[in-house]
Amino acid sequence: MAESKHDRIAIITGAGRGIGRAIALALAREGFSLCIAARSRAELEETRALTGLAPERSLIVLLDLAHREAPDALVSAALEHYGRVDVLVNNAGWAPARTALEKLSDDDLERIIAVNLRAPIAIARRAAIAMTDQGGGTIVNIASAAARGTPAGEAVYAAAKAGMIAFTHAAFAELRSRDIKLSVIVPGLVDTALIPANKRLDRTAMLAPGDVAEAVMQVIRAPARACPVEITLEPQRDPMRAK
Repeated sequence: MAESKHDRIAIITGAGRGIGRAIALALAREGFSLCIAARSRAELEETRALTGLAPERSLIVLLDLAHREAPDALVSAALEHYGRVDVLVNNAGWAPARTALEKLSDDDLERIIAVNLRAPIAIARRAAIAMTDQGGGTIVNIASAAARGTPAGEAVYAAAKAGMIAFTHAAFAELRSRDIKLSVIVPGLVDTALIPANKRLDRTAMLAPGDVAEAVMQVIRAPARACPVEITLEPQRDPMRAK
């Protein structure tokens, strides 16, 4: 174990860029030691450098959440290094370019479900076991407004994110007696590299990754007696340009 058992430890998936990186930076500013996970070492190394944390306080775990062994490997790595997990942020997500349902490949369908639903549930399950043993913790899942907007060409992605919202509410009901807070953040359009250039989009009106990170911190800072189980974020201005 690199740090004292009294230090606060956070796992963040998809921490190499965008929303995940913003969340990692926010947690580091709050004094957390981190376990940051993604597929790109270069991006994770950049996130680590931006946090200013020493390597012993910013464990890097390379993994692909589409692989079934990844969730257990991630939580095991964090527990082996730190000895506890206080916060889990299931941020990683993936979707191909908008594709009609009948044209979606079997591989892409499986990957969408794995990364956006199966893996986050598996990670949360394993983290909840550790949090129960240590007396509590916080799990935050990042969903998407696509879960409710049902955009054409994103049927499977929308279903997976809707599943994440339902899972959060049901798991909160199950785990609340163990002093484990569960929350799901449901953001609208966020200005990240995952959204391709589009002349119809006003990117200055979109949410910033830091806006989502601040919502995560609101959950973490919430008093033990109150859990914001779901937070919906929408841009104040409509990012869709008038035709």
